[in-house]
Amino acid sequence: MTLRQRKWWRVLAVITALALVAAACGDDDDEEGQPDTTDETSAPDVQDGGTLVIGAEQEPECTDWIASCSGSSWGYWMMNVTTLPRSFDIVKDGEDWVYEYNSDLLTGEPVLDDSTDKPTVTYEINPEAVWSDGEPITSTDFKYTWEQIATGDDIYDTTGYADVESVDDSDPSVAVVTYSKVYAGWKGIFGGQYGILPSHILEGQDRSAMMANGYEFSGGPWKIDRWEKGVQAVLVPNENWWGEPPILDEVVFQFITDTSAEFQAFQSGQVSAIYPQPQPDTVAAIEQGVEGAGTDFTGETGNLEALWFNNSAFPFDTVAARQAFSYAIDRPALVERLFGPLGVTEPSNALNPPIFSGVSDVDAFSFYEQDVDKVAELLEGDGWVKGDDGIYAKDGQKFAATLKTTTGNARRELTAEVLQAQLEEVGIQLDISLQEAGDLFGDQLPRGDFQVALYAQVATTLEPALCAILCSKNIPSEANNQSGQNWQRVSIPEMDPLLETVDGSLDQDERVAAQKEADGIMAENAVALPLDPLPNILLWKEAEIVGDLFSHPILGPFWNIHTWGLAA
Repeated sequence: MTLRQRKWWRVLAVITALALVAAACGDDDDEEGQPDTTDETSAPDVQDGGTLVIGAEQEPECTDWIASCSGSSWGYWMMNVTTLPRSFDIVKDGEDWVYEYNSDLLTGEPVLDDSTDKPTVTYEINPEAVWSDGEPITSTDFKYTWEQIATGDDIYDTTGYADVESVDDSDPSVAVVTYSKVYAGWKGIFGGQYGILPSHILEGQDRSAMMANGYEFSGGPWKIDRWEKGVQAVLVPNENWWGEPPILDEVVFQFITDTSAEFQAFQSGQVSAIYPQPQPDTVAAIEQGVEGAGTDFTGETGNLEALWFNNSAFPFDTVAARQAFSYAIDRPALVERLFGPLGVTEPSNALNPPIFSGVSDVDAFSFYEQDVDKVAELLEGDGWVKGDDGIYAKDGQKFAATLKTTTGNARRELTAEVLQAQLEEVGIQLDISLQEAGDLFGDQLPRGDFQVALYAQVATTLEPALCAILCSKNIPSEANNQSGQNWQRVSIPEMDPLLETVDGSLDQDERVAAQKEADGIMAENAVALPLDPLPNILLWKEAEIVGDLFSHPILGPFWNIHTWGLAA
């Protein structure tokens, strides 16, 4: 969640293979550097107001964005990006995605002063910037947000914030942030996944209790009107928003957690837009053509789907077992089966998402090819013996693992079934357990209640910060107040300083070298197994929705929904 290098890996085949693509992201830039997905000469008139209904594939566990329960990407896209202020935006500049300071919130671009041992960044706040209750956004809001993340309990990720030494809020309109050491990803601070929180509302209160089930405040163009659990989340305009006001009266995110049902709801007109994961039936339908649909594919995806091992739980608590599991899988065949119609046929071979290929060793995991003899060599050398039932066992315990993944996702269910068959052939038993997304990401994974899980890591900043999910200091424990995203319980002492260099160094060559060396260590230790780039698809009813629609690789598809409208 992570600077990601500005040389982007593109799924060109995804863009060229489908005749239905209205405007592939990055193909045709407008003057502002954003993809132009509208035809100015034929765009319909926009009605004033109206309600837009969107199908939402996941329901978040909570909306306390800094708590460990906030792991749902859909929660971030729907209710975080749209309601909280951020110090920097992420915009397209030619072929690159770059940081641009938020001119709605700040009066000028913050600059890192690293001329001393204690680097500082100064944020000058726009006097027109106010919360939805009319109270000004101040430097104390910056300070409160930092303190909550850096010193709170049960925090999702403290990366970067833990390197801040102090925030001077003596001038309400100026926040001066002092770091204890250089942090290369400083532009993602007070942005990224978290944004900025209102101190005048939350100070002295139980933040988690006040925010967990939705909150009334906003510092963005929208505010949460209501969250009906299991049904929908509804946004309405923030009447005190000082920037470009929303066109719509209301945006309804209808929870349809089965992707096939979500696609059917789109086809039937129950919802006017969806952002489905690429399921087999959805991909097939798109390939054949979806009448009246605008379509956008993101080749510059910030997603990485992988098998994530619990490195501290049997049977994946040894390197040999993790390696054997990885050698048992035919990843190219799996990816071809899932995404062949989209032109994606090769597996990912790094644990950074594809948009960070310029930083990563993109071939680090490439040696994990299906090799039955290698599986036997590794397991037998580690003390495993194949039983009469054909399954390996060690010290009386079978090599039997349960794979957890999200329910209602036909592609992941198919993936799990293919893996199950491939592993059984070499003597490894794999059981499948489907979980609600909120339970999996908000509770089970943070607690380490899993053996192996299938899901995607989704970037929320332009920084390749794998330390957040792989450094030993980020394993949730009493020592860090149960905070951190290292749900896989990875602990490799020689890898930690390399990933910390990626986070902290301002020397790009040094960062790249450290990341690539770390990639090799990850692969050798099989801390996880990357599968695919998980291309994103945005579909909308062209006759109903007017606006600049495209899938932002970091902020998601609804980052500019205040500019969308309904056709008159």
